[in-house]
Amino acid sequence: MSEPKISVAAPESLTGRLRTDRNVWLCTLRRDGSPHITPVWFVHLRDRWWISVQAGSVKARNVSVDPRVSLALEDGDAPVVAEGRALLHTGDFPAEVVAAFHDKYGYEIRTPEDGSDLTRALVEVGVTRWLMSGQAH
Repeated sequence: MSEPKISVAAPESLTGRLRTDRNVWLCTLRRDGSPHITPVWFVHLRDRWWISVQAGSVKARNVSVDPRVSLALEDGDAPVVAEGRALLHTGDFPAEVVAAFHDKYGYEIRTPEDGSDLTRALVEVGVTRWLMSGQAH
């Protein structure tokens, strides 16, 4: 499993929020270049965002075609926005990422939602640029 080559470390002031905030808005790009934005659960480990998705979801399809993404934490009073490049994993997931999702959400990312047989995938995002780091401008 190869990792995105670029990953700019998060500002130290954000480590608490990246550990405890429940949702991040993920913006991927459709084939025609239009944005697709959805709130998702995430964990932040090894200076990377990790997002669990269905392998056939719009998010997964978009990332497999165009790896450019943006991420934004939900608090508009203390915005955190990042740009990055995503890599879609559909095989074995790193054990520490699986454990982090379980610890944070009580959620097993390898198990399909609602008992369906839909394959799970993992989006790994290496940050190329932090645009806002917790302060409104």
